[in-house]
Amino acid sequence: MKITTQPLYERYTVLSRTAASLIPAFGHLTITSEPGVLPSEASILAANHDSLADPAVLIAALHRAGLHPVIMATAGLWRVPVLGRLLAREGHIPVHRGTARAAEALEEATAALTQGRHILIYGEGGLPRRKDAAAAPPLPFRTGLARLASAAQAPVVPLGQAGARRISSGSRVKQLAGVMTAPIRRPRVHVHFGAPLRLPADISAATAQAHQAVTAAWRTAARAVAEPAASAV
Repeated sequence: MKITTQPLYERYTVLSRTAASLIPAFGHLTITSEPGVLPSEASILAANHDSLADPAVLIAALHRAGLHPVIMATAGLWRVPVLGRLLAREGHIPVHRGTARAAEALEEATAALTQGRHILIYGEGGLPRRKDAAAAPPLPFRTGLARLASAAQAPVVPLGQAGARRISSGSRVKQLAGVMTAPIRRPRVHVHFGAPLRLPADISAATAQAHQAVTAAWRTAARAVAEPAASAV
């Protein structure tokens, strides 16, 4: 599937090219979208987060759709050799959670949106602590997504992804085993683009609405990879 878009920035980054090249070797990626979805310039792309593998899945899906967003991610990734330099060079935004610098990320993201860039953000703000590989609805969202949408007056495009836990989940040993065997298993992974929405001004209501929209997109993705009905509720 190809989602036709006209983003302000058409540059192909090393990060997105790498993800787009690697993911087909580790799984079978499919993409769907709501009818007529056309992410505008300066949109916030809000996704569910349940695996260390899902950022690569999402970036590969967005690359295929012609979208190359600025990514908001935990600041610890900037300390990883090679990856940290790449994230810094491409202008992605570190989030220093629980520190006085946490607000800086929202300021940088707002500035990027005013320049016409897309922002990719995880509303949950972290990974679940589950050890199994099954899908589950997104955890409750933090308020950062709603505050960013309010500050930038930007629309939110809900993204649901499922199947990444089949590549990597559980303990470190299980994660390594999953990544090592994925090229043989090639599990199905799916990303669904929901319809863009404008969040209300009230931060609490906006957070709840964003969570509901991303959860709905996740349900569609979970059905696409045939997750058990009990998981996709």
